[in-house]
Amino acid sequence: MEITSRWDNQVILTVANLRRANLRGADLVSADLRGADLVSADLGDADLYAADLRDAGLYGANLYCADLRRADLRGAKLRGADLRGADLRGADLRGADLEGAKLEVSDL
Repeated sequence: MEITSRWDNQVILTVANLRRANLRGADLVSADLRGADLVSADLGDADLYAADLRDAGLYGANLYCADLRRADLRGAKLRGADLRGADLRGADLRGADLEGAKLEVSDL
């Protein structure tokens, strides 16, 4: 997987998987993370505004207080993920697996 710059699409990081990665507070605005393996990753307080997370594996991920506004989460595997305090306004969650995810009513 490649992570590219939002300004010029230059590749800034190439990784095989991000399982258990510590991305707390990371600026991932508009990042292309389609199909990424982010199982148990720490994305707490991360800025994922308009990020493409289609079909990403986010089982048990920490997304506490993450900015997921306008993020594409179609088909994402969010089973058991911590989404408390996450901003999900405008996020596309069609087909996402939210079984056992920790949510607050105000998140939706």
